[in-house]
Amino acid sequence: MKIAIVILNWNGEKLLEKYLPSVTQFSKEADLYVADNASSDGSVSFLETHYPNIKIIKNNSNGGFAKGYNDALKEVEADIFCLLNSDVEVTENWLEPVKDVFRNIPEAAIVQPKILDLKRKDHFEYAGAAGGFIDQLGYPFCRGRIFQALEKDRGQYDDVREIFWATGACMFIKREVFKHLKGFDEDYFAHQEEVDLCWRAKNSGYKVFYTGKAFVYHLGGSTLDNMNPKKTYLNFRNSLFSITKNLPRRKAMPIIFLRLLLDGVAALRFILQLKLSHCWAILRAHLSFYRQFRKMYRKREKANFILKYYAAKSIVWSHFVNQVRKFNVLVKD
Repeated sequence: MKIAIVILNWNGEKLLEKYLPSVTQFSKEADLYVADNASSDGSVSFLETHYPNIKIIKNNSNGGFAKGYNDALKEVEADIFCLLNSDVEVTENWLEPVKDVFRNIPEAAIVQPKILDLKRKDHFEYAGAAGGFIDQLGYPFCRGRIFQALEKDRGQYDDVREIFWATGACMFIKREVFKHLKGFDEDYFAHQEEVDLCWRAKNSGYKVFYTGKAFVYHLGGSTLDNMNPKKTYLNFRNSLFSITKNLPRRKAMPIIFLRLLLDGVAALRFILQLKLSHCWAILRAHLSFYRQFRKMYRKREKANFILKYYAAKSIVWSHFVNQVRKFNVLVKD
């Protein structure tokens, strides 16, 4: 089983300097690549000087996460691609449990390890935690993370189990599956493109798994902080894209209507918090969604849509009204 670890970089020389040592130390059995999105800092020269054995793929432009990986992975030969953020610190023997999932579960197409917070190593990290899920309205959440509420890691998610989506911060995917799905949707640019990819994978009959037997530490927010207005814009818009593309029409249309209403409530909440830039980000997200609705609708999968896609009815109601902060309270396995 040949694994290629591909780190996407854009002006991340400082991150590469800090986090590449753990990757090179604990990933001897994998091929290492850095896909550079036309950086203007010293990233490439740093790699050429200090890591001559790492293969560098030079993308022609900064096409974001989606296009950056789509372009780079065309040049990588491996059975398994590991997409790894540049701000991730990996741990000893982190690859073996992932390989075990692929060996022991033939239907596993995508696998994610446990993602812990580099700043608080006993807590789960926002981007992925212990595996991703969505609710009936398409809101993403994780075992270990509901909105901004992060659980402490007490070993409660040290299992191997099927999930709905795997984080792009550290995602392992079979090359043949990535190719069959035609990669990420480049209209997303960044954020939630991995949710869409996994949703399309499940619509095509593939399965996504999590293993808590492997873990990494993620800094998070190195490109965009969780409360950056641009991230608000991309998350709100791209979530609507995914619903449009991946649900049957009779389900998608009423859910989109409800989501638009709830987005309005979120915008009002931002106004009350005096976060006007986030309110404006939601408005721009809606305008972009309206402009591209036909385009997204035409991308709908030909495969059978999975009807039981959600793990909870409404995390908005559960979290903000019922004050649910933990996955095991929200979802009874």
